[in-house]
Amino acid sequence: MNLLDLVVSPAYAQAAAPAGGTGFGMSLLFPILLIGVMYFLMIRPQMKRQKEHRAMLEKLAKGDEVLTNGGIAGTVSDIGENFITVEIADNVRIRVQKGAIANVLPKGTLKSA
Repeated sequence: MNLLDLVVSPAYAQAAAPAGGTGFGMSLLFPILLIGVMYFLMIRPQMKRQKEHRAMLEKLAKGDEVLTNGGIAGTVSDIGENFITVEIADNVRIRVQKGAIANVLPKGTLKSA
């Protein structure tokens, strides 16, 4: 035993790994399992939310009370191909993109506020 062994522990060779179980198939098992878990925990729920949001935008009609992503609440006064006109006060209208609509509020929500 010399002085260097006290500072750095010596490295010894390990025994050879058993012949079964460490092949090509086993080395791919973890990444495939990880992709599967990510799909069910992240990708699939996001796709479901996007589908629900698209369906909500398609059902949007004149007179619906909506809330935008920016927190502006108003009543839909006109619906175009890509834009929606929202009336936020008497004779005050703004145009927002359809994707900026976060929620459709229940009827009468704005009148009670």
